[in-house]
Amino acid sequence: MIIVNDLKPGITIEYENNIYVVLDISHNKTAMRQMIVKAKAKNLRTGTIIDLSFTGGDKVEQARIDKREMQYLYDDGTNCIFMDNETYEQLEIPMEKLTWELNFIKPNSNVNISMYEGEVLGVILPDKVELQIVEAEPAVKGDTATSASKNAKLETGLEIRVPLFINNEEMIVVNTADGKYSGRA
Repeated sequence: MIIVNDLKPGITIEYENNIYVVLDISHNKTAMRQMIVKAKAKNLRTGTIIDLSFTGGDKVEQARIDKREMQYLYDDGTNCIFMDNETYEQLEIPMEKLTWELNFIKPNSNVNISMYEGEVLGVILPDKVELQIVEAEPAVKGDTATSASKNAKLETGLEIRVPLFINNEEMIVVNTADGKYSGRA
């Protein structure tokens, strides 16, 4: 058990049969009332972000999230297949649960899978990944009055905006939080 006054961003809790990761916390204390602790939290099962309110001194259960490194093998059309690097066990995760993450995962790459008491919660992406450009528009000469960019398609199928000097078959670094170009690899 953890007292809600001690909650910090990044802590995972179990509350009302759901698992949340705390994103932001605020304490509100007035002279006449007990402290109110408000936490902005992300539901790890559904991905929704909600605001939770607690009275100061309340206790919540801390959730222990396990992380296992697994290799992404392939998708069979409905599920993504991952293999544990130590036991060689295979794990299937429905594709609709990984719609954003699949933009950054290449076959045969290692990823961390988050689990809670045997239940698969999802894939933990690194902050940035290296991906190859498979299709880029040609640069338009003289179109450089501002920070000009063009459309490009990555090897995972994600389409992003890149600077004009980026060409086909080039490796770039992409930010996984927002899917934007971060630099050359």
